Amino acid sequence: MVQRTVGILLFNEVEVLDFAGPFEVFSLAAIPDTDNKPFKVKTISENGECISAKNGLKVIPDYSFANHPKLDIVIVPGGYGAEEVEINNPNIIQWIKQQQTKVEFMTSVCTGALLLAKSGLLDGKKATTHWMDIDRLEKEFPFVSVQRNVKFVDEGSIITSGGISAGINMSFHLITRLYGIEVSKEVAKRMEYDINI
Repeated sequence: MVQRTVGILLFNEVEVLDFAGPFEVFSLAAIPDTDNKPFKVKTISENGECISAKNGLKVIPDYSFANHPKLDIVIVPGGYGAEEVEINNPNIIQWIKQQQTKVEFMTSVCTGALLLAKSGLLDGKKATTHWMDIDRLEKEFPFVSVQRNVKFVDEGSIITSGGISAGINMSFHLITRLYGIEVSKEVAKRMEYDINI
């Protein structure tokens, strides 16, 4: 079994559960009755330096844009840092564009969808985001077919999810797509998380 590397983008004022939820789900995933861990989960920031997430949680990323390994799955979280700061950072937008040409799956949680939209990846596709920002996504990115009242939207290689905890639902969905429902059920049981798949 080939391990997939999951890269989670970090930046200042990132919403904590946006990245910590998927981190937990993918990190706990294991193939039943084996020692096989299908995912390696790594965190990445632009310069690799310590970031201050929402409400002051300090996180030291594993890698920077300059030295991270090849990624198979990218998770772009949201929060104030995404919607008000990094959306105006050309380095972040360019990195997302570059990764899209290399990865198997590009995903977003919450207002991370705004960064995907800014990079042009959601043009002509269905997508969702946090309910508080869904009107903004629709207004600022008219080529995106905005979906309301859903936990996530799967467009093949691009998956967007709604607000905060919806990233956990999206993570279970992707694991189910790749390895089957039994793997997801085992992780959900360990996390004591109710999944409806």
